[in-house]
Amino acid sequence: MPMGTRHRVTRILKDSRRGLILEIADGDVYALDCERDARKHLGQKVTVEGIRSGFDRIDVEWIGAA
Repeated sequence: MPMGTRHRVTRILKDSRRGLILEIADGDVYALDCERDARKHLGQKVTVEGIRSGFDRIDVEWIGAA
C-alpha cells in the first residue's frame, strides 16, 4: 500500500527495539509513531488508526482497546 494512505489495523501491541509495533501477516510488523501513553496497552489487542509514513511505519492518530 502506498505511503500517505490511511490504515486501520487491529492486532496485539508489542514492544521492540524499534519501539511499539503491531505484528501483521507472516511476521511482518508495522512500527508505530505514537504518544508514550499508548504503552498502557502493551500486550493487549488494540485498534490503530493512522497514516502510513514509511515502508513499515504508521503515524498513529488514534489507538484504543479492540
